[in-house]
Amino acid sequence: MIKVKELSYSYSGQKRPVLSNFSVDIDQGRIYGLLGKNGTGKSTLLYLISGLLRPKQGTVTFMRGETTVATQDRQAEVLADIFLVPEEFDLPPMSLNSYLKLVEPFYPRFSYEILKKCLEAFELESDLQLGQLSMGQKKKVYMSVALAANTRLLLLDEPTNGLDIPSKSQFRKAVAESMADDSRTILISTHQVHDVEQLLDHILIISVEGMLLNSSVADLTDRYVFEVRPPQQNDGTAIYAEPSLQGNITMARREPGQPETTINLEILFNAVTKGLVK
Repeated sequence: MIKVKELSYSYSGQKRPVLSNFSVDIDQGRIYGLLGKNGTGKSTLLYLISGLLRPKQGTVTFMRGETTVATQDRQAEVLADIFLVPEEFDLPPMSLNSYLKLVEPFYPRFSYEILKKCLEAFELESDLQLGQLSMGQKKKVYMSVALAANTRLLLLDEPTNGLDIPSKSQFRKAVAESMADDSRTILISTHQVHDVEQLLDHILIISVEGMLLNSSVADLTDRYVFEVRPPQQNDGTAIYAEPSLQGNITMARREPGQPETTINLEILFNAVTKGLVK
C-alpha cells in the first residue's frame, strides 16, 4: 500500500537529518508497530507519509487501486484516504455534531455506524460538548472519529497516551473491530509497547542509522520464545534476559516442537537495539 523509498528529512537548524535514505514497504490489511528511541524519526515518518511534511529527498507513494500517487503531492483524493492522529492535538469548543459536520465531508467513506460503535466502546455519549472534555476523553473522541473516517490508511502517534487502563482495553477492541476486512492498514508509533503488542501483525524498529528490524509477528513467534525463567537456568538458547521479581524475562531461540509464545515487545526492542537480533 505504501512505498517509502530513499527518504531523507531534516528540520531547520539541525545538522543531522532525522531520516536518511530510509526505505520501507507497508502492506495492506495489517497493523504495524513503529518502534524506536526518542529522536529516531517515528513521528516525522508519519507526517511525511500523510503529506504534512515534504521530504528533502526520496518519495512516499500510495497505492490506490491501479493508481500510484505520491502523498507529498497532497492530492485531495489521496488525502481523503489517509487519517493521522498526532500525539498532541486539541478539539474546537463546539458540539460533537457540529464538529462532525466539518470533518465528515472530507472523507467519502465516513461511517456513522462505526462512529456509534466506537463511542459506545469508549462509553461516550453522542451529544458531547468538546470544550468540556478532559484530555483523555478528547483522545477517545478523536480516535472514534479517526476510525469512523474509514480511510484505507490510519496513522496513530502514541494513541494510548492519556488513556486510563480501561480505556486502553477499549482502544484495542475498537481498533481490532475496525480491521473486519483487509482494506485498511494501520501504522502505530508508540513507546507504550504493552498497550499494543496484542494488536500488531508486523514490527518495525528504527534507529538514527535506519531500519533495525522489519519482521512479521508470525515470523518472530516462529523463531523466538518469550518466557520467565529461573535465574540459574542457562541452556545456551537465551538471546536476551532482564531480571524481574518472578525470574528472568527471557527471549530465546525457539526449539523444534516448543510451543509458541506471545511477543514481549519491550524485551524484543531491547534485544534488537543492543544488536542481538536482526
